[in-house]
Amino acid sequence: MRLVRTKAEAKGWQVIQDTAWPGYEDIPRWIALGYTTMAKEAHQQIADFGHQAPSHLFLQAGVGAMAGAVLGYYHKLYGTQTPITTILEPKHAACIYQSVQNNGGDPVRVAGELQTIMAGLACGEPNPLTWPILRDYASSYLSCEDYLAASGMRILANPMNGDTRIIAGESGAIGLGVVYALLSRSEYGELRESLGLNSHSTILCFNTEGATDPKSYRKIVWEGLYPMMRN
Repeated sequence: MRLVRTKAEAKGWQVIQDTAWPGYEDIPRWIALGYTTMAKEAHQQIADFGHQAPSHLFLQAGVGAMAGAVLGYYHKLYGTQTPITTILEPKHAACIYQSVQNNGGDPVRVAGELQTIMAGLACGEPNPLTWPILRDYASSYLSCEDYLAASGMRILANPMNGDTRIIAGESGAIGLGVVYALLSRSEYGELRESLGLNSHSTILCFNTEGATDPKSYRKIVWEGLYPMMRN
């Protein structure tokens, strides 16, 4: 983002992206508002099928534009009944996670290579427009290993009980991968309990991408790359 900003200012380019800086806020704000469309559609579909409102929301974050926009929409919709929301990031690009550890309350930039298979989430610096929403209204923040995203991809590609198969990329599948791990593995029992996850929970995740890297998709889903870690 910083490199794009430098080049754009030097060459007079028009940048279209979902994170902001001083003097560049309108387009990122419009993009964030666009993300609320899928939150609205999900709310309508849940009502159409006669399901109860979600008790838990798992949202992946890069700069946090999508996660902040969706969380903001549901907070406005549900108020004090806002779903218990968990923000998910790659371990080596967890800028939201690191930012909430900052006692000053300011967003923190994560430096380094940001190595992760979740390329769409390898951003390293929060969007200042949506950061306050994530800071103030999310319930928890998780720094996630790549194998959790790979697990989510395989689950979506091989559903049970007649569910529809979904081709999901690494960044899109992290939500379901984390949910599966929380519900199925004993070492996450304390975290599961702290989040109030149980057989009565209604969980909402968003898959935000397909197989953006077909070669990587085949290696993960067909060949078992990044297997789930064992106890």
